Amino acid sequence: MKRRCLAAKYRVSAVTISLVEFGLSHKWSPEQIAGVSKIIGNPVSHEWIYGFVQRDKLCGGKLYKQLRHGHRKYRKGSREKRVIIPNRVGIEHRPAIVDKKERFGDWEADTVLGKNGTGAIVSLVERKSKLYLIRKVPAKTAADVGRAMVGMLWRHRRYVRTITADNGAEFCAHEMVADKLKTNVYFANLYSSWERGLNARPRKCLGYKQPAVVFNELRNAA
Repeated sequence: MKRRCLAAKYRVSAVTISLVEFGLSHKWSPEQIAGVSKIIGNPVSHEWIYGFVQRDKLCGGKLYKQLRHGHRKYRKGSREKRVIIPNRVGIEHRPAIVDKKERFGDWEADTVLGKNGTGAIVSLVERKSKLYLIRKVPAKTAADVGRAMVGMLWRHRRYVRTITADNGAEFCAHEMVADKLKTNVYFANLYSSWERGLNARPRKCLGYKQPAVVFNELRNAA
């Protein structure tokens, strides 16, 4: 078994092995690692990476613990009280170009409630570069969330064309946000959601570049 493990490990270069182990330690998926491996000239398939992790586990290794696991998402129940957002502008009025995710400066906002209702996390993602900004707030209130959005985007306010949010009560201060950032805020249809990620994690839709790198490239070109 030891000889089999060693033989399987060294069929690829040491550089590739290091890349795989580095990527797994940073919670990159095997597909993301494989994409980056092609860019740097040490290609390896995501199937091989899964096999490598399995062989490592059989040899007593712990790489399998680094694999990311999907989290189930739950839709809000139909009995939830619907919030009336003052002067809400629906997504149907948003410029069509935003849907293509080809324009720099269109953002999406979301919130995550803390454990046992303690505090919340406000997140913003730029649709083209996939750059994520997050900030913890003491409570999931419109005032706290609004201030957090302005605070996170203030340094990037030149690159804020639109913001799209869901229909939660925490976004009721959208007019203040729009005024401070000189932008337009739109609200998605009920129960819509979008993909999330981390800025240092390579994204397939970006050619396996990191969102932070793409964001800086677009900002410098703007």
